[in-house]
Amino acid sequence: MTLMNCSLDFAKRLAATIPSSCALCSAGCSDGICSACDARYFQHHVHRCRQCGVATKSAQHCGDCLRHSPKFDATIVATDYVAPVDQLVQALKFGNRLALAPLFSRMLLEAIRHTPTFSPPTFITAVPLSKVRLQSRGFNQALEIAKPLAQALSIPLAPALLERSRDTKMQALLHPDERHENIRNAFTMSSAKATRLLGQHVAVVDDVMTTGETLNEVANILKRNGASYVTNFVVARTPPKH
Repeated sequence: MTLMNCSLDFAKRLAATIPSSCALCSAGCSDGICSACDARYFQHHVHRCRQCGVATKSAQHCGDCLRHSPKFDATIVATDYVAPVDQLVQALKFGNRLALAPLFSRMLLEAIRHTPTFSPPTFITAVPLSKVRLQSRGFNQALEIAKPLAQALSIPLAPALLERSRDTKMQALLHPDERHENIRNAFTMSSAKATRLLGQHVAVVDDVMTTGETLNEVANILKRNGASYVTNFVVARTPPKH
């Protein structure tokens, strides 16, 4: 099955789980986001850095990635983390609006479909939460987005590939200079699971990417355990501050 046919089938399967009104403007629609909001906030012709997903004018890689190449190899982004999209992401994460997860999956699938350099990964995983935060929230928003996406792409999901070894402070609340230390050595992987990684391409799903420190640490663990290529699937990318 082609990716385009996969996208159409995926949209049909989600019809029963996505709200019948636009999640952004409340206009009546059948797929969770009306055509006007889809065109306004999820424009796939935006040129982005292949490695970190930040919007660029024309270069394949942004200046930051050229100066300090991250551990991950590619990032595919559905949209920027700006109003009112940020409210949707927060509604899923903090408002328990789980119906938004398959909607985000569909948006990511569309972004993947519009990425000519896309190479299918061997399997998909999600950035894990700590046990404390998972118990408090009741679900991992990244994993809830990853589940239907993996199904749509017919790629195996490895939900427990990584573990978060300690509860970290929320990255969004920290100064950029503090984020690296906060997330350093926060993830672990068992030797049994590492045997699956040798020479493999792993895709990592997350809801928001800001400085990229969390996804960089995840990619670092994956590559230290044998992964050859790491792609991020990110719903919303925070634009750089100028």
